[in-house]
Order: sequence, then C-alpha cells, then structure tokens
Amino acid sequence: MKVLGNIIWVLFGGLKMACLYILSSVALMFTIIGIPFGLQTIKLGLLALWPFGAEVVTRPESGCLNTFMNILWLLLGGIIIVVLHLLLGLFFCITIIGIPFGLQHFKLAQIAVTPFGREITYR
Repeated sequence: MKVLGNIIWVLFGGLKMACLYILSSVALMFTIIGIPFGLQTIKLGLLALWPFGAEVVTRPESGCLNTFMNILWLLLGGIIIVVLHLLLGLFFCITIIGIPFGLQHFKLAQIAVTPFGREITYR
C-alpha cells in the first residue's frame, strides 16, 4: 500500500514539490552560510518525493545549535513552507480520498517547523 500511495503521490504533485525543494536547496548552497539550510531542504525534498512509509524522529543529541538554527530557519522562510503544507493538508483532507495525502502534508509541515535535529527513517 505504501508503494502505491507513493506512486500516486509522485504523479499528482510530489515530483514537482521535490524538484522545487531541490532547486531551492541548490540556491541556498551558493553561499557558505546557506549550506546547512540547503542540506535541510534536501531532507525535505527527499521526504516530499517519497513520504509514505517514512517516519520523522527527533535525534536525542539535539542541542542549542539546532535550536538556534531552527529559529533562523523559521525567520528566513521556513514559516512559508509550514503554512503552505498546512493549507495543502487542509485542502486534501476535505475529501475522503485525499485524507492520506493531507496527512502526508501535515507530516511535511511537522518536519518543516524544526528540520534541524530531525532524522527521517523509512519502515
């Protein structure tokens, strides 16, 4: 079921979303300061490409540097990504068929709030 959900996800917008994440990641990595943020958008892009069967786990060794980077992330554009995923999640949850896709957008919003100190595991 996870594979079928991921194939439908990719065909109906997941590939476009993942490409946008990867392009923004490349743009962020043009500066040395943007490299950590670019790595986090790659993480979001991979999750946006294949979200079914993925689980977001908080790493136990997350420290104050991750907290500082998460605050910078939200201030420099992360909040736009979060709001977009929340709106798309609400839009998909309007219909019964779209509920699984809405839940995946909520998962993407969860990691987009605080991507530093998070790890994606696939079951």
